[in-house]
Amino acid sequence: MKYLLVFAVVMVAYWIWRNNRREEMAARAAPKARRAVAAPVTMVACRVCGTHMPHTEAVQGREGVYCSQEHRQRIEGPPA
Repeated sequence: MKYLLVFAVVMVAYWIWRNNRREEMAARAAPKARRAVAAPVTMVACRVCGTHMPHTEAVQGREGVYCSQEHRQRIEGPPA
């Protein structure tokens, strides 16, 4: 009889743990489902070093795109 009682207590504890775990996993999954996917961004390579960066962060020059003003000046010279 004592072993039956211990078995019942262990089964109830397992059932409570499993239900709490399911709720926790559902709570974690919910925010991920709501996240909006950002639109793809065009990537460009610096003409000097080849570093890839988003087009919005690149420095536009007369002869191409660069990762910094220093690289633009290296190819094109100082601004006029």
